[in-house]
Amino acid sequence: MFVIKDLCVNIGGKEILHGLDFTIPKGKVTVILGPNGCGKSTTLKALCRLLPYEGSVEFAGREVKRIDGREFAKEVAILAQSPKAPDDLTVLDLVKMGRFPHRNMWGGGSREDSEAVAWALERTGLAGYRERILSTLSGGERQRAWIAMALAQKPQVLFLDEPTSYLDICHQLEVLDLVQELNRQLGLTIVMVLHDITQALAVGNNFLVIKKGSLVAAGDGNIVDRDLLLKVFGVEAEEFRCSEGQRAIVPVGTV
Repeated sequence: MFVIKDLCVNIGGKEILHGLDFTIPKGKVTVILGPNGCGKSTTLKALCRLLPYEGSVEFAGREVKRIDGREFAKEVAILAQSPKAPDDLTVLDLVKMGRFPHRNMWGGGSREDSEAVAWALERTGLAGYRERILSTLSGGERQRAWIAMALAQKPQVLFLDEPTSYLDICHQLEVLDLVQELNRQLGLTIVMVLHDITQALAVGNNFLVIKKGSLVAAGDGNIVDRDLLLKVFGVEAEEFRCSEGQRAIVPVGTV
């Protein structure tokens, strides 16, 4: 889906990303891991054309710099960290915003727009929340509303930057379950930044690990182990399997 070669990003005279080479496979859930400030969010923004970059970023065989902005927005959606919206906005109005790339120059909604919005609300379990004000929702419900807005674009790729931040464990798991469902049922390619290693292993099937702006490792879940946590995060960890066979890696101390 994406092929990235020698990706470099310079912000304010400081190079944040240093020559990254990797691919994002179609139909997979790719998780980006790494310490705070290592360049995870910068990588997402560069791939979505929100930051200038050097190198090559190809989407479906085309350099993204050469793709029309509206056309690109129809194919790729991004949900940034802690998104903001007016306090009096309804869930329905928020989700409708996801249709902007598809609307004509006069901004009028079409039957296709209405159907896409209804579909996104249904997929995220928010069909009964259409008229709710965002400020009255729980953290998990608000995050699902933002994901519904992104889904209304009908993208091929969904980027999520720390979608579980500031949520309690129950709402974290609800969001991650939704991510897996969207990937499994719709074949949606998902790229997300996460911090919890065990959650990442549960939801992801492709991994990129970044440290100080450089790519340390890339591959399936087997690359994420105790040695990697020691190398990248400087922590000792214990690894075991849960009762259902899922791998878990739990940090137990710093070195």
